[in-house]
Amino acid sequence: MKTYALKKDNYVSVSITLPKEISHRKKTLSHSIQIQSSQEAETKNIDVNSLFSDVWTQKISHKKSPKKPINSKRIQEIQKQLHTTKENEVKSVIQSVNKINYESKEAEEESTSTANEVNEYLAKIQSIVYQYFNVPPNSQGNSVKTVIELDAFGKLVDFRVLNYSSNQALNEEVDKMKDRLQNVVFPVNPQHINTKTVVILISKE
Repeated sequence: MKTYALKKDNYVSVSITLPKEISHRKKTLSHSIQIQSSQEAETKNIDVNSLFSDVWTQKISHKKSPKKPINSKRIQEIQKQLHTTKENEVKSVIQSVNKINYESKEAEEESTSTANEVNEYLAKIQSIVYQYFNVPPNSQGNSVKTVIELDAFGKLVDFRVLNYSSNQALNEEVDKMKDRLQNVVFPVNPQHINTKTVVILISKE
């Protein structure tokens, strides 16, 4: 047992003797601290760029897809077909225009032909009516306006006076004409319709 002498003072003085193990641990700890600090210092001075100088990276190569061979023969055939189609379209338009012109020309010719037939038909009607008209004496210069109605087959439907003249003898002659024309066969109408034709009977020598 250790004993300590105490004396009255403002502080206490203590003398402690450390074992060898503790002092050795302190030295080892201080040495490891020094090593660590030196390593940290070395770490701070390392050039980062050199770390990646020997790093291996896989080289990426972009593969280009091979171009498909162009079939020039096929393209020429398509262009030929397009050209032929356009030519056919132009020909079709021209043919349509020519057809329209031809049809309109035919219609015009037919209309002209029909008009000629009608005019010829009317001339025949007037000529036949005049054949049954007997001019009275002393009635020259007078005229009577009549209308004759015929069916499509040329049969008399009606004959009447629209305007009489100032000559009595001429008027009486025209009134008698209806009975004369009753049994006359007129030409067939070219349009196959009933017609009313105005005939002016003029008294002249």
